[in-house]
Amino acid sequence: MTQHISCDLHDYIEVACMYGYQIRLILKDQSTVEGKAKDILTDAEKREFLLLETGSGSQQVELISLDKLQVLTPNARFSEVVFSDSCEP
Repeated sequence: MTQHISCDLHDYIEVACMYGYQIRLILKDQSTVEGKAKDILTDAEKREFLLLETGSGSQQVELISLDKLQVLTPNARFSEVVFSDSCEP
């Protein structure tokens, strides 16, 4: 069964994409990725990914791997979202 993040948290990602925020993602394995939020993609298995434009090109990050999202863009509508234990069946 595919896991998804809660709708409330999904909304934050949609806002980041809509405004093209520069963000830092901290993943559950504590690695980090920085880039401009571009879009949310869904694959054939219904897994969801955040598409980022990074300094080295496009990168996809699976939403269920997120631990924290920090917005680096000044005067953004929000600054940080914590995803820990936010998966829904």
